[in-house]
Amino acid sequence: IVSQKVSESLTERAGQFGLILDDISITHLQVAQQEAEKARFLVEKAEQQKKAAVISAEGDAQAAVLLAKSFGSAGEGLVELRRIEAAEDIAYQLSKSRNVTYLPQGQNVLLNLPT
Repeated sequence: IVSQKVSESLTERAGQFGLILDDISITHLQVAQQEAEKARFLVEKAEQQKKAAVISAEGDAQAAVLLAKSFGSAGEGLVELRRIEAAEDIAYQLSKSRNVTYLPQGQNVLLNLPT
């Protein structure tokens, strides 16, 4: 019905200019449907991202609770271990750099002068 009305309207308008239209076809009939599907997809994607964020937050909360319980029962040994590992990694990275100078602590490096 829509394409027929469009065809009649175009044929009539073209006739005013002395043009004869043999065939008229509408190629973008599904634009509204495609845009509706795209909008539906975007809504579903947003809902999935929201669910993923909630699940991630719940996992982080459970991890925090488990860490708090383990610190309470086992002490701060794990934290100290991670601190030492981080210090080792930093020292390794600094040892590769030629722009770093090491000064020993607890010794008077400058010509054995008293401090």
